[in-house]
Order: sequence, then C-alpha cells, then structure tokens
Amino acid sequence: MTRHWWQLTGLVAGREIAERARAKSFWIASVVLLVAVAAGVLIPAAVHGSRSTARVGLRSGSLAVVLVGDSEVLVKQKPVAGAGSPAATLAGILSQVGGLQKLYAELPPSAAARITSSGIALPIHGLTRPARGLASRITGLAAAILIYVIILTYGIRITIGVGEEKSSRVVEVLLTTLRPTQLLAGKVIGMGSLALTQVVILVGTYFALGYAVGSSAVRGAADGVVLAGALWLLLGYMFYCTAYAAAGSLINRQADAYNASLPLQLPLILGYVLAYTAVYSSNVSWFYHLLGFVPFTAPVVMPVLVAVGAAPAWQMALSVAIIVVSTVAMARLAGKIYERAILRTGSRLRVRQVLRSAS
Repeated sequence: MTRHWWQLTGLVAGREIAERARAKSFWIASVVLLVAVAAGVLIPAAVHGSRSTARVGLRSGSLAVVLVGDSEVLVKQKPVAGAGSPAATLAGILSQVGGLQKLYAELPPSAAARITSSGIALPIHGLTRPARGLASRITGLAAAILIYVIILTYGIRITIGVGEEKSSRVVEVLLTTLRPTQLLAGKVIGMGSLALTQVVILVGTYFALGYAVGSSAVRGAADGVVLAGALWLLLGYMFYCTAYAAAGSLINRQADAYNASLPLQLPLILGYVLAYTAVYSSNVSWFYHLLGFVPFTAPVVMPVLVAVGAAPAWQMALSVAIIVVSTVAMARLAGKIYERAILRTGSRLRVRQVLRSAS
C-alpha cells in the first residue's frame, strides 16, 4: 500500500466523518450516552451523601481519617488486621494514624460517651474495597451494554451507508478513482474515528466526574473494568465493522439493511443477554468462559469476566490474540465480498453466491 493509496483512503474517511457528524441522530446519541455515564457516576455519589465528600478529602490527602456520624470510620486504606483485633477498633486505627488522637476531642460529647461505653468497636472502612465488589460488577454490566449499543449502532450505520451508495449508484462514480478496498477501509476508519472520539469523551467524563465527587462507581477494580471495556470496544469495532460493510454491499435497498446485518447481531445479542446472568453469579459457567474466546461474542463477554474477577491474565491475552487474528481474516474476507458485490445489482446477493463468483 503506497502513500497515494492511504491519501485516497483518508479522503474517504474524511468524507464519512463529515457526513455522519452532520446528522442529528449522531449528536442526540452522543448526548444520551454522555448523560447516562454522568448519571452512573453522580447517582452513587448522591446516595452516599457526606461519605462522598469524605472520600475526596481522603484521596487528596487533606484528611487522614473521618468519623461519619458516630457509626463508622473512613480511612484511605483499611488496616490488614482482622475485625476482632485491636487495630480494628477506633482506638487502634487512631494509634496507626499518628497524631489523630485529637479526633476524640472534636467529637460531640454524647457521641464520645456512647463510643467509649460501647468498647470502641466502630467498623473501619477503607477507600479500597474488595477487588470485585458490587461497583465493579455493575461497571462491567454497563461496559457490556455500552459496547453492544455502539457496535450495533455504528455497524448498522455502515451497512445502511454502503447500501445507499450502491442503490443510488454513487459508488460507481467513486470507483472510477478509488479501489473497492480503499472505499471499504475509508468508511470503516471514518466511522471508527467517530466511535473512538465518543469513547474517549465517555471514559474521560467517567474518571473526571468520579474523582471530582468521590463517587463509589470509580474505585479499585471498577477502574480496570472501564479500561478493559474501552479496549474491547476498540477490538470489537475493528472486527465487526468490516463485516457490516460487506453486508451492506450485498443489498440493493436500504430496507434490506437490517435483515442483511441480522446474522452479525445475533452473537452480540447472545453475549449481551447472558451478561445479566454472569455479572451477578458467584460461579461463572464454562460456557460463558468459552464465549470469551469467540471473536463474535468476546467484545461483550470479556469485560464482564474481568468485572467479576473470572478472567486471569492469560485468558485476556489469548482472547485478544484470537480477535486480532480474526480481525485480519475478517477484513480480507469482507474486502473480497465488498469488491465482488458492490457493483452487482438486481436481487439480493448471498455470501456463498458472491464467494463462488469470479473476481
């Protein structure tokens, strides 16, 4: 592939970005997703109230220990000692965080008296929660839903766009100066750039708001789940969208776009539906683990496995390797289908029919 090849492909990508970015549906969907992410961060912060403010101070270092009412103690990192040991009492935690005996003097008299008379056995909660708590699982489910929605949305848009150009014969004009593979690559790169921009904004909003308000949605394992979700969204898009473009080249009417893309949607739907079961299960089934290695379902399944702590590093690495290799194979196959079908009109084409035809 020469420099000239990439220049022409870049022109196609730029055209695709300009056309899609002008659509109202794109901006409406972007705002809805942004509001959903913001709500997912702010609602837990609002529910926990003053504890969120305390977390901000603890994370920034301006506070070392916080007494919430007279019912619990928050520290940046909970002591390793067990609940029954001296370090798990208020006196124990104060002795570990030097110079904070002043906390006793600042307590309301009634609270200090009640704590002292009860043997000082307040629960000690650290900012670092168990590795796979509820926040992590909910984040994993949200990541799976977001991946499902974005791949499905952009995939359908690519299918419809390719079908429109074919039915209006615009593609015949474009192919006088472009090769079919350039047109296919430009569409996928253009739409991918928009999708990647959305993901960066959503992830950035998640972390910025989460750390600003001390939301319980942003902590520990949940951060890793968000990053895993972003990785699998990128990998899933790369795998699926060339296939959606190939599906668009098989149709002659825009009305056929959904039927042509249905076989590609079914694996995503399967992984999406099973995610609800896996995310709240104490033991993830072997079948769900298997779906994590299948390229058609892995983009939705793997973030959930990460969220529940059921995906060791070797599984992640193997799944990534499989989908990367599969993406290369899918791109070659889709390119062949697109090149042979994009100029053929008449009745709706079948994949087997196109592959059997001469190039």
